[in-house]
Amino acid sequence: MTPHLDPAATAWLLAATALVLLMTPGLAIFYGGMVRSSGVLNMLMMSFISIPLVTVVWLLFGYSLAFGDDAGGGIIGNLGHVGLAGIDPNTLHVVDKSGAAVPELLYVTFQLTFAILTVALISGAIADRAKFSAWMIFVPVWALIVYAPISHWVWTPDGWLAKLGALDYAGGLVVEIASGASALAMALVLGPRVGFKTDAMRPHNLPFVLLGAGLLWFGWFGFNAGSALSANGLAAAVFLNTLVAGCLGMLGWLVVEARRDGKPTTFGAASGAVAGLVAITPSCGEVNTMGAVVVGLVAGVVCSFAVSWKFKGNYDDSLDVVGVHLVGGIVGTLLVGLLCSAVMTGGPKGLFYGGGPGQLGKQALGVVTVAAFAFGVTFLLGKVLDKVIGFRIAKEDEIGGIDFALHAETAYAEGVHGHAPSRIGKPLGH
Repeated sequence: MTPHLDPAATAWLLAATALVLLMTPGLAIFYGGMVRSSGVLNMLMMSFISIPLVTVVWLLFGYSLAFGDDAGGGIIGNLGHVGLAGIDPNTLHVVDKSGAAVPELLYVTFQLTFAILTVALISGAIADRAKFSAWMIFVPVWALIVYAPISHWVWTPDGWLAKLGALDYAGGLVVEIASGASALAMALVLGPRVGFKTDAMRPHNLPFVLLGAGLLWFGWFGFNAGSALSANGLAAAVFLNTLVAGCLGMLGWLVVEARRDGKPTTFGAASGAVAGLVAITPSCGEVNTMGAVVVGLVAGVVCSFAVSWKFKGNYDDSLDVVGVHLVGGIVGTLLVGLLCSAVMTGGPKGLFYGGGPGQLGKQALGVVTVAAFAFGVTFLLGKVLDKVIGFRIAKEDEIGGIDFALHAETAYAEGVHGHAPSRIGKPLGH
């Protein structure tokens, strides 16, 4: 097998990479609309700052640790590609058995966009109360010590979960469960917001939420179908599965909402679509179209109930990262063990397709180990940062508004104008 550049695969992966990168600004708008007006800029910044911070550490160490040759035991990659050593414009990354390949620099960038989005997802659990300086340290460290190892376990041929046979097509384990379990850990480290369970804390801008959800959905086609790494029939099937699951997730959530609360809401529509997209992420390349219907519908229904668990569990997951991403990721990953089809996987079959319980057991082991590792390491990292520099802002800053306290700006003209607080109450020219 002689590797050869596949122009069609390269063109598709270039487009898919741009789509996935767009998901982080989309997430910023989605999260920004969900918080109160006094915290929207901080919420936007927590996503946007993840782009440069993860990019730097990914190029230096992250890619090598995640996708470099195995350093032993399928746990972590070696340091052979530190600073992208050994990779140039002519280096190829093989994408199928025929030897078709894409430039490895493009594969590096594609995987980088996944890492950026994953850590940005965590920010939703600690909205309105985290120090921006602590977040800037947390982001690159988390990408190296949590995201990179899990990526190696699942997405490299020598990774221990890959060898075991656990299936995760586009990130149910690596992205959704890792970020969701880490979000739970950080919510516990920082504690609840002032007013949790007593104040309404409604989204300040529902059009933002819908716009952000739309951008996420648009980018998700690159996220999932781009993971085929080729422009072929499988990519087309994954593309359709992604659309279908998002639609059924929205419908499932709205049905529950209408029956439970009396009215379907725009917030529920956005949340349901995202829940369906989260759940199809691990299974989009493993289930057929009817399987995608089931995955999306189950996720929409289950996640619509899961978002309320935080009130019983007394953890303040501000923007429901746990309820949507952790729970949705678990739903989608486990349903692979029931619904995966040999037509899609090229081999493994789920329990409902005559494959027995083996695949479901592998999926469950992946869920437990990834969730436990991400939660444990993140909790330790959060505690260390909290002890050393403090991770939570002062109570008076939280009450007064995190945007002005940390960034000296406000998103809307609510008694504060411009960017310079020193000018407030002073005539121009002073």
